[in-house]
Amino acid sequence: MQSGLYIVGTPIGNLSDMSPRAVDVLKNVDLIAAEDTRVFGKLAAHFDIKTPRVSCHEHNEQCVVDGLIEKIQAGASVAAVSDAGMPGVSDPGFRLVRAARAAAVPVWVVPGPTAVISALVLSGFPTDRFTFCGFFDEKKVREDNKIPHTIIYYESPNRIMSTIATLARVMPERRIAIVREITKMYEQTIIGYPADLMLMDPPRGEIVICVDAAPRRQMTDAEITEIVNDVAAANTKSAAAQLAARAGISKKEAYKRLIEQGGNHD
Repeated sequence: MQSGLYIVGTPIGNLSDMSPRAVDVLKNVDLIAAEDTRVFGKLAAHFDIKTPRVSCHEHNEQCVVDGLIEKIQAGASVAAVSDAGMPGVSDPGFRLVRAARAAAVPVWVVPGPTAVISALVLSGFPTDRFTFCGFFDEKKVREDNKIPHTIIYYESPNRIMSTIATLARVMPERRIAIVREITKMYEQTIIGYPADLMLMDPPRGEIVICVDAAPRRQMTDAEITEIVNDVAAANTKSAAAQLAARAGISKKEAYKRLIEQGGNHD
């Protein structure tokens, strides 16, 4: 196995999602840095992985990173795994990768499941742009509401109903998807407005919240007129395209507005 750091994704629920490459890498590296060696021990037993392992979690990552980098520089191959999913995504791994980059040692990724992307595609909300905000923080939710595209949070079952109530208060017009137990037996996606979901029984298990893109506000005639005046100097085709994009109206409607208000007809 080539010397370097291997970032290895592991299942988030269903062991069948473990890739053959991940098993191969974990069996053949010199050392595995695991978020919790006891949790990883269950996965290792299932796939007959007998590689030595050390703990590397949020409370000791700062301390063990230097030692791991030194081992790699001495020619060792080290794999990093979290309890589930991809290391570094709301899990330990970020500091280790950053240190490896700073030390100019090779870093490879062995992709695996991640709850963020899985929940996003299950929600049916727009996927072209999204923001992952980690674990829900009530103190930041008003600022988060300024994000116009899809928002994704992690949340615990103990706080989920309180979080839904907060979303009902701050983002009442945005639908949310409560995605729980992804890839497990009781996987479920519940979609609705926060106020409606406050009436449901508290969901259990591992939970991801997706918040739909903000509904586009209809511009007033005065606002559209202001844009018309702003783009009127351009030729009609260009002005119409600019007006349609900025006002959120069709090009046909944009042409009509320009003609009504005496736009340039070049």
